[in-house]
Parts: sequence; structure tokens; C-alpha cells
Amino acid sequence: MAEQLTVQQLIDAGVHFGHLTRKWNPRMAEYIYMENNGIHLIDLNKTAKCLDEAVYAIKNIVRSGRKIMFVATKKQAKDIVVQEATRLNMPYVTERWLGGMLTNFATIRKSLKKLSQIEKMMKDESFENITKKEKLMLSREKAKLQKQLGGISDLNRLPAALFVIDVKREHIAVAEAQKLNIPVFAMVDTNSDPSDIDFPIPANDDAFKSISIITNHIGKAIEESLMERKKDKEEAGQKKDEEEKRKIDETVEETR
Repeated sequence: MAEQLTVQQLIDAGVHFGHLTRKWNPRMAEYIYMENNGIHLIDLNKTAKCLDEAVYAIKNIVRSGRKIMFVATKKQAKDIVVQEATRLNMPYVTERWLGGMLTNFATIRKSLKKLSQIEKMMKDESFENITKKEKLMLSREKAKLQKQLGGISDLNRLPAALFVIDVKREHIAVAEAQKLNIPVFAMVDTNSDPSDIDFPIPANDDAFKSISIITNHIGKAIEESLMERKKDKEEAGQKKDEEEKRKIDETVEETR
């Protein structure tokens, strides 16, 4: 099982630093430890507890074979999310959230199909026979679709859950998930509203180190579940083989 993060590790990563007190959201009161020099400090014991709950739930989702979509369009979070989601083969959105990405998934799938067709066309020998203008137009369209949808190019059905960094910034994604009853796991800072988040993780969602430690911890939990799922499938396959062998042996025995 993945090691739990200690309060000291969270302190070292600056997870406890919230926003200026005048920018706070009163609904975050239960997660705030104190005020220091006009800044709210997050109660890291509650962060650790929320993180454990999130990890437990996220592992159950992944072990059942479903996908977690990572959502983070802020600059300091993009690289961390792309690296972790790519490593885990999970969908991600790090550019602008397209309205209807979840609620109008049928249209998004058409765009994904179009991207796939363009990529296939560009690999075909006939691509060399079209005009420079046509090549340029296709290349531009591919680049545009790749930028917008590259992180979800392998997604053929709605994700089972969202992992969001900064719910205030990604409010459209959160609203769409709520409409479809898709659970949301999210880092929530002191200026955010945690009441609509299924699994809020009170944490500094602006600092690179803070985003990194939480995202990587969630990533390790997902990786562990993927390995457990693989082991489950191997054991199930082995059990099936043994059962088939037993039936064959019984049949042979009956024919003697």
C-alpha cells in the first residue's frame, strides 16, 4: 500500500498556505487552522484525513477498470498533470475546458474521430499527392484538435471521476460532472467552495510543490490499483484455466 503523507511532508511542500484572509470562502472555515500575517493556514491534519478518504475511493474506482480524468489548466499545474496522467494512461485536460466536454460528449467524440482520421490520412501515401495548401490546412486543424483534445484522445466513454486542481478556476468542469453525477476529487484552497465537491482535499492549489506532492500521491494510488487490477485478472485467468483443465480431466475419466 502507498505510504501515507506525513504532516511534515505537507508542511515542507507548503500545502498549508492559503490565501489572504479577505479572499477566503467562509465554507472553508472547517479546514482552516489559523490566521497568520493576514493569510489563512490550512489544518494539515484534516488535509491528511481527506487525502486518505480520497485515495481509498479513487483506488476502488480504478480497480474496477474505469478512468479518472485529470483537470488542471493553470500554468503551474500543467506539466505535473501531463506527466502523471500520461504515465498512468489516464485522460487529462490542461488547455481550456471546452464547454460540453462531459455533458455533450457525443460531439466531443466526433471531434476525436476527426483527429484520428486526419492522423491516419497524414500517414497515408496519398497525403503526398495533395496540394501544399491542403497539407497546411490539415496540419493546422490537427494541431488545433491535438492541443484541445490530445489528452483525451483515447477516451471512448465518460470518465468515472474527475481529479481537479483549483475548483474555482475549473468551475465549468465541476458543474458538468455534478450534472452527470460524476464524482469530483479536488484540491480546494481557502478561497474555494468545497461544499459541491465529493472528495475535497484542502490544500494550497497555487504552489508548484504543493500541487506536485498531492498529484503524485494520487498518482501512486492509481498506479497501485492498476497493478492490483492486473493481478486480479491474472488470478482469474489462472482459475479459469484450472477449471477448464479439471473439466477435461473429468471428461477423460468418464470415457474410460
